[in-house]
Amino acid sequence: MKKSIIWILIGLFIIPLAGCQAGREKEQIGTVMGGALGGVLGSNVGKGQGKTAAIIAGTLLGVVIGSEIGRYMDRTDEMQAQRALEYNRDRQPSSWHNPNTGASFTTMPTTTYQNGYGQNCREYQTDIYVDGKSEAGRGTACRQPDGTWRIMN
Repeated sequence: MKKSIIWILIGLFIIPLAGCQAGREKEQIGTVMGGALGGVLGSNVGKGQGKTAAIIAGTLLGVVIGSEIGRYMDRTDEMQAQRALEYNRDRQPSSWHNPNTGASFTTMPTTTYQNGYGQNCREYQTDIYVDGKSEAGRGTACRQPDGTWRIMN
């Protein structure tokens, strides 16, 4: 019951934040995804009130990082990341620069495996560099029936 209340509060916090920035769909998606991932990661830390604090801190950190990454990625960047997941060996990075946003990206698949549903999945790391600042994100993507890679977390 307590976990349900925490997740409801997280949802109530994240969704309004995503809606605050009209016309910035990529940033909104990054905000929601980052907040959710941060909350999940935070839920694996501590016990009792410490765990609650870790969930909240993870959510807030995820919101900030996800928002920043989402702000600078466009369709070309998504295609480059898909290409890295499709063709790169584990630990082989792909880097590119987006002249439209001024952002530079590096995506590197780190682990390839088959999940319990028989899907090919890859854990990956994406680094973004904008205006001398860098942010890093990690996740898992699984191949869909249409051949594309879908981010799972």
